[in-house]
Amino acid sequence: MLSPTQNLVQLAREARAVVQSVDWDALSVPEARRLRELGLDEGVAVEMVHRSGVGGGPVACRIGRMTIALRRHVARAIHVVPAV
Repeated sequence: MLSPTQNLVQLAREARAVVQSVDWDALSVPEARRLRELGLDEGVAVEMVHRSGVGGGPVACRIGRMTIALRRHVARAIHVVPAV
């Protein structure tokens, strides 16, 4: 089960969650703008698709019908709760 403080990187593969909050201060202005343009904001449903194993590479998540890749530090700024 997910805890309320879990970030997107910690989400298990194929797990579904809802974005509880985004630490906008941890992101650069272009990164924050990109997330908003992609529709990734509080209240949005997400699903973890892929997390690279070694080396801290990117993660891929699904938002609606769109799959996006995020750098790990960006994904760590996105806090999620279990989807009900």
